Amino acid sequence: MLEDSVLVWKIRHGSSDALCRIYEKYKRDMLSLANALLHDLNAAEDVVHDVFVSFVQSADEFKLTGSLKGYLLTCVANLSRTRVSIKKREPKELHNGDIQASNCCEPSQTLISVEQLHRLRDSIAKLPYAQREVVVLHLQTGRTFKAIAQLQQAPVSTIQSRYRYGLEKLRALLNREVEK
Repeated sequence: MLEDSVLVWKIRHGSSDALCRIYEKYKRDMLSLANALLHDLNAAEDVVHDVFVSFVQSADEFKLTGSLKGYLLTCVANLSRTRVSIKKREPKELHNGDIQASNCCEPSQTLISVEQLHRLRDSIAKLPYAQREVVVLHLQTGRTFKAIAQLQQAPVSTIQSRYRYGLEKLRALLNREVEK
């Protein structure tokens, strides 16, 4: 957190190296969150870049009061939500290069892992956006229900319900695919 404060100070004073450091430090988490919420790698990259542009433009007024990572992830979630509500589009199918398999030893294990990741991502994309956002924010970024409630401006009980219903729908979707 101290490093982030120093980097923000350096950005205010024109350091492009500090911006590069912040970008390299948090881009993977931001891109992962945006991709999970939008189910479109190109749109996710656009969201991450737009968040950084906005961050740089407002650097002079920016006051770091908590975690910079948390702030940037909140910005990504908010912008993703805005993009979904504006476009009202259906999730696009992933291309083979969008998901990378874990480093398994055997090719057959790699293929199974990639297939499972595709099924999971496709199932998450079928969730209603509010449920998808809660599930992804809680499981992928480790956000608490209270933090998600503040982000979505909803009661904690509503967030917990969205999470529970989202997991139930995910189980149903994944079980349906297993039965096929």
